This record gives sequence, C-alpha cells and structure tokens, in this order.
Amino acid sequence: MSITERELKIHFTPGNVEVVQENVDIPYRRVLVTGATGLLGRAVYKEFQNNAWHSLGCGYSRARPRFLRCDLTDEVAVRGVIQDFQPHVIVHCAAERRPDVVERHTEAALNLNVHASGTLAKEAAGMFLIYISTDYVFDGRNPPYGENDAPNPLNVYGKSKLEGEREVLRQNPGAAVLRVPILYGEVERVDESAVTVLWDKVQEGADSCGVEHCQQRFPTYVNDVARVCRRMAERRLQDPSIRGIFHYSGTEQMTKYEMACAIADAFSLPSSHLIPMTEQPAGAGALRPHNAQLECSRLGLLGLSVEPVPFRTAVRDSLWPFLYDKRWRQTVFH
Repeated sequence: MSITERELKIHFTPGNVEVVQENVDIPYRRVLVTGATGLLGRAVYKEFQNNAWHSLGCGYSRARPRFLRCDLTDEVAVRGVIQDFQPHVIVHCAAERRPDVVERHTEAALNLNVHASGTLAKEAAGMFLIYISTDYVFDGRNPPYGENDAPNPLNVYGKSKLEGEREVLRQNPGAAVLRVPILYGEVERVDESAVTVLWDKVQEGADSCGVEHCQQRFPTYVNDVARVCRRMAERRLQDPSIRGIFHYSGTEQMTKYEMACAIADAFSLPSSHLIPMTEQPAGAGALRPHNAQLECSRLGLLGLSVEPVPFRTAVRDSLWPFLYDKRWRQTVFH
C-alpha cells in the first residue's frame, strides 16, 4: 500500500528547462534508520527501502548528501526528526562499536551507546524501536547464551551496550533488543569490519603473518541482520507481542585465523603464509569473551529468523571490489 503525493521535478530537453508537478507513490510504512552511513545501517536502510518502506536514514559525520545529518546526543534534534517524519519503526544502528575506542573514549561512547539511546526510546513512545546490541554483553565462559541468560560483560563496550539495552527498555517497554555478534558485509574500506580487515593479511602472500587463533567467533552478514530487522518490523505492525530481547547470529564458528583462511579459499588465494597465534599478545586492547555464542531460538520459533548466507559466499560478495584497481572502488559504493 502507498500514498500519492505531488512532487516537483525538473525536466530537461534540448534548449528547454521546465519545472513540473508529478504524482509520486510513497509507501505508507515509514522507517527511520540511525547510523545509516555505517556498515549495518547501510544494509538495513537498503533492505527496507527495497521492500516498500518509506525509509529515512540519518547519520552524522558522513551523512550528507545522501542521509539526514542528526546529532543523536542532541535531544531537541532527535525530537524534531521523529516528530517531522513520524516513523512506524526505528532501527537504531548508531553506536560506538569498537571496543578499544570505547576503552579510550569512554564518556563519548556512553553518551552515544546509553544516553542517546535512552533519549531516542523516550521520544519514540508508541513506535517500534529495534535497538542493535552485541554478544559482548556475555563473558564467553559458558556458551551458548539464550535471551534470558544473565549478562556479564568483560569490557566497557559490552557494559555500555548492556546499559543501553536497559535504558531503551525502561523508556520504551514495547521496544526490541537485537543482539548480534561480529559483523561483516559490503564495506567502503576493509578496516570497516573486524572480518574484512583480514583481507590485508590474506593478500600479503609472500611474508608470514600471524593471525589470532584464540577467540571463537560467529561472523554474521549484515544483509542477513537487515532481513531479520525487516521481518521483525513487519510482524510487529500486526503483533504487539514482538518486543523484548532477541538473538541473531551466523552459524559458522571460526577464529580470526580460520576466517582469514576461509577468505583466502573464497578467492583461490594461498593461505600458507598465515600463522595461527594461540596466545593473546601483550597489550591486545580491551578484553574479549572467549566464546559468546548466541542461542537464537526465539526468532526461529516466531518464524522471524533467516538462513545465513554461507560465509565464503558472503565474504566474496563483500570483498571482490578490492581485487581490482583502487581508482574505481569509490564508484561502486558511492
């Protein structure tokens, strides 16, 4: 279903320019995606936009010209965006998600991950908010972790996201929390994801290169997460019981060393130069859980889960542009 609005358009013909009004069909379902310039946010925005949702994306430092620029720590600005757009659904992807950065810049991270999330939830009263959280709310000592298991984060990032969850659900009891693990997908730079950054090590080829082989991860494709978010949103429009905590995760268990080998295999590249490092080096940064595997039965029981795209397929789709000359990469993503 859609609504029809009148829109001004400029028509160019040889020797003539005219401004005309045309009817434009706009989907009646409206979604606001925060962090729409980021790795997950781009995928979520695209998923909704391609499936008959009127989508508004907001960002900050990279927002313009494609998305709305909004400082989520500015309560007045957030209120204005929500009141103007009146979304049915908000998918809150914006966060400081780099654990080592959170350790160094804790106050700024708490402002975004906790306080801004609470403000958004309060202003979104009566709307369905999906708050993207992390498997790092768990300590990784006794996996797998269900939605009702007690969190025990090991680092400041995990603590900030757990506080954000609680603040969102306190301010907006009808909201949903979607916890996901390490993410990857179509990147603008390979260092945008802790998975795709391994591409540089894979391509080094001639020189031996150590890769972490301690922590068990479940790399998860952002396109799959985006599909889950849309399914949750569409079900919620019909069923108000879709609320509370949910888990979604890829199913292939790998260390970073095993991911790097799988990336090499996906591109038929050698991996013999990759050396598994079974001990964490000194000064490795924020403490990470050994294995924070998520148990995802709630989504499955509700028929809201999606079958993950196999890692080798998805990582090849994500990284193939970086096989070729850097000069044209930006034309692919911008």
